[in-house]
Amino acid sequence: MTHPLMPKATAVWLVENTALSFEQIADFCGLHALEVNAIADDEVVFGMQGMNPVSAGDLTLDEIERCQVDPTARLNPAPTRTPVAKKKSARYTPVSKRQDRPDAIAWLLKNYPELSDAQISKLIGTTKPTINAIRDRSHWNTTNIKAQNPISLGLCSADYLEKIVAIARARAGTTHKPNIIPDGAPDLVDQISTPKQKMEPTAETLFKPISEEVPSQNVSVEPVFLSKPESVSLATEKDTSFEVEKTAARDDENSE
Repeated sequence: MTHPLMPKATAVWLVENTALSFEQIADFCGLHALEVNAIADDEVVFGMQGMNPVSAGDLTLDEIERCQVDPTARLNPAPTRTPVAKKKSARYTPVSKRQDRPDAIAWLLKNYPELSDAQISKLIGTTKPTINAIRDRSHWNTTNIKAQNPISLGLCSADYLEKIVAIARARAGTTHKPNIIPDGAPDLVDQISTPKQKMEPTAETLFKPISEEVPSQNVSVEPVFLSKPESVSLATEKDTSFEVEKTAARDDENSE
């Protein structure tokens, strides 16, 4: 059963204008019986103007009279009542994990650039200005932001992340298409899948005649003689001239 649009104002009117019990009013308005008792004692919502549920189409006078006679009965809403759709609230993130959201945003921007800002904000529970600040590196805590997986941080579930990524890739057109096998591909697959059989050695392969072997190509290598450097040649000339002088000096001494 859906509750009235303004439960406390409806409870104020029922307390002031009917003889319904606190339990009956609390059950119809979605409140606790002690809270209705405090409203009756003017301890809460002091000075609030009550809202008539009959004129609003939430209740009928016959239903109020029926429940006033039987305290154990419960109020049933009017058949012509228009149910109020519950407004979807923003995703709640615990206070202890809010400081990890910039790290998760940086990880998503790095690994899944196809995700839109709306999808990231819905996944983690953040705002678009925060996402843009982290993308542009203008966030006040940019130096301390480290990309971390939001699943390990406990900010989202793996199934929900995969679902959003699949939707983003389908919109961007980056979804992997199934491989189309061309003509003649099964033979190629069979060749790849089946390993090559090794040739068993036989007498012919082991004792192969020399004539059948491929002749080796003889490469003619011409000798290359390096010329002696000038310094070496000069040194040798000096040594030979010095020896000649020594021998001449010895011959002179012997002649004397």
